[in-house]
Amino acid sequence: MNLAFIGGGNMARAIIGGLVARGTAPSAIGVAEPDAATRERLAAELGVSALANADASLAGASTIVFAVKPQQMRGAARSCAPYAGKALIVSIAAGIRIEDLSRWLGGHERIVRAMPNTPALVHAGVTGLCARPSVVEADRNAATSLLKAVGDVLWFDREDDLDAVTAVSGSGPAYVFYAIEALELAARELGLSPAASRALALGTFSGAAKLAVARGEDPAVLRAQVTSKGGTTERALEVLEQAQVKRQFVAAVKAACERSRELGHELGKDPQ
Repeated sequence: MNLAFIGGGNMARAIIGGLVARGTAPSAIGVAEPDAATRERLAAELGVSALANADASLAGASTIVFAVKPQQMRGAARSCAPYAGKALIVSIAAGIRIEDLSRWLGGHERIVRAMPNTPALVHAGVTGLCARPSVVEADRNAATSLLKAVGDVLWFDREDDLDAVTAVSGSGPAYVFYAIEALELAARELGLSPAASRALALGTFSGAAKLAVARGEDPAVLRAQVTSKGGTTERALEVLEQAQVKRQFVAAVKAACERSRELGHELGKDPQ
């Protein structure tokens, strides 16, 4: 076993699926997952070996990925500490600081912290990565390759930046879904059928995002290209501006960032 996952939930399954699709042998991957049904699904769908608990078999892993809930990280790390050896540790648990994870692992240094988002489930995610300066380039490359299995990767020099990454891209899909909900609701209130409303809302968001990526222009420029003087789009945007929607959106993302900082401090505390 070259790669071990602690936790076999949706994000772990997405990463494993992406790796297998890119040619990683399932026999090289092991998963420690306490839920029996999840273990059976992993073995049946992806062909990996799945154990109920982390054990000495971890000692042979070159990379260990922690994919458990943040509230479970302290216990998971401490149970794995005797077997972690000198493996590269990659954590995708939101809010868990490198310093705290290192302490729970008995002073482990080879740690990369990652913040993926849920579009990774369809291999269209974006992941923010950070590591201490002491982590060598080979380890950074290994973490990059791992997370590229589910989408794009961006590296950040400061760990504090991952709070902003969490607020922007980690929580970001929820903002997009919220806007899709609103556009769909507007379509229905204008008399369109539920099916047509959803198709128009989803198609508009998907198409606009693809256009923005393809053009590579500032979103404000693209918006202006759609907004004719005295037209329907201008009237709609006037309503949004009067309601200060953009300002409130920015405030919401900043609130999410602050909550990420708070969670990092809360989750990193050891029981007294």
